[in-house]
Amino acid sequence: MSKVVGNSETPKQEEMDVSKLKADRLKKLGQLKELGINPYPYKFERSHLASQLHELYKEMPKGSENEDQVTVCGRIMNSRNNWLFTDIHDDSGKIQLFCHKDSLPEEQFNMLKLLDKGDFVGCTGTMKRTPAGELSVRAKNLVILSKSLLPLPDGWEGFTDVEARYRHRYVDMITNPEVRDTLRKRSLTIRHMRNFLDDHGYLEVETPTLQVEAGGADARPFVTHHNALDIDLYLRIATELHLKRMIIGGMESVYEISRIFRNEGISTRHNPEFTMLEMYCAYGDYNQLMDFTEEMLRYIAEKLLGTAELVYQGKNISFAKPFRRLRMADAIKEVTGLDVSTLKTLEEAKAAALKLGVELENEDSRGHIINAIFESKVEHTLIEPTFLMDHPVEISPLTKIHRTNEGEVERFELFVYGRELANGYSELSDPQDQRERLEEQAKKKAAGNEEAMPLDLDFIMAMEYGMPPTMGIGIGIDRLVMLLTDSASIRDVIAFPTMKPIKHQ
Repeated sequence: MSKVVGNSETPKQEEMDVSKLKADRLKKLGQLKELGINPYPYKFERSHLASQLHELYKEMPKGSENEDQVTVCGRIMNSRNNWLFTDIHDDSGKIQLFCHKDSLPEEQFNMLKLLDKGDFVGCTGTMKRTPAGELSVRAKNLVILSKSLLPLPDGWEGFTDVEARYRHRYVDMITNPEVRDTLRKRSLTIRHMRNFLDDHGYLEVETPTLQVEAGGADARPFVTHHNALDIDLYLRIATELHLKRMIIGGMESVYEISRIFRNEGISTRHNPEFTMLEMYCAYGDYNQLMDFTEEMLRYIAEKLLGTAELVYQGKNISFAKPFRRLRMADAIKEVTGLDVSTLKTLEEAKAAALKLGVELENEDSRGHIINAIFESKVEHTLIEPTFLMDHPVEISPLTKIHRTNEGEVERFELFVYGRELANGYSELSDPQDQRERLEEQAKKKAAGNEEAMPLDLDFIMAMEYGMPPTMGIGIGIDRLVMLLTDSASIRDVIAFPTMKPIKHQ
């Protein structure tokens, strides 16, 4: 079976086979040109999609024909009986062409032998349903729209290498309709999200991708250089600080659906380039935000799937019932029995973590260790949608101090299937407090912590003009689409995931 050239796992013999098949197709291409046929025309006008024909003629009896003229086009995916029956696929589905010599002009019938699986064709003809029940177009005019030079895999079993599927995503899309369906659902998810926010009075805005300071999250940025200004710039790791500037500027309800770039690892849950919704609204707090988030996710699921009851990787997950709300301290106690309120010092926190078998790396505060305990022992247990609330202040430099709980902030993370889906705050609006916290972050950055936030003095200045009480959230759209499409890997919901290039010899 043929495989796509470029697959690192493809044996040399198979690469030779592909080269041979390509040479054969190049020969056919030359023959088409010798016959005066343009194998790459400029346009083609069709009358119907395949799905439209199936709907219009669903009552057509077996073995019947009519004189209704239709024009279709698509990629050849299969042929039988010397091209008598030819399946073409368009974006909506499949339709069969009935290519009989009595119906086609002689030169077009002879052209069939110069066609291959993967070629694009256009066809005008009349409607027919075969005795076997297959709706077909009796071909009366057939034109080639694009000659393919590389062979498609012989069935999905011929293209099983996972890395090859992601690397040659265009072939994955051609061969596997589920990939295209997932990407359509991704688009619809974003559309429903936009509609919900727009209907609630939010304004969609745009903020810089290139930033002088990459702030708004604990993450390592990508660095580039602007030649004219002779300065380093950073691809954004979040849109938060610019969206807050807009709140300060008087735009009370804003959101941005943006590409985010973080120079970090790649896994089933992480891609260095991903899509995020960030949304901010003046005069609200994190309690109101949890209600709003729950309502929005329920709306999106119902619009996309017709239900708020999901099944993800075999687990039933409900967006229909109220999401659980659980303090981080209570979650840790439920799972481990540890009462983190008894940990008064860094040393006590370290000792407790080690006792639980939690591996510590660069955690340099009591709060960071408590968070490490949560991530190691608790996070994976949160299957049903859960707002994990009230984080340690040390890990939340942009969040308001909790109004009742000492050492905590008014922050939540939404977990589903043991994965973080969203992160929301009662946003810090005190410029002096914000400066102190970012100065502490800057010290960590200077000490070598590449994920610590920089001291963005312009943002501090903006806050000094006055920032109203504000609620804000970031939602990972890729992870949301994973849930809604039952996709195991983030690569399955990204059209072109980041891949290490193949070194050609």
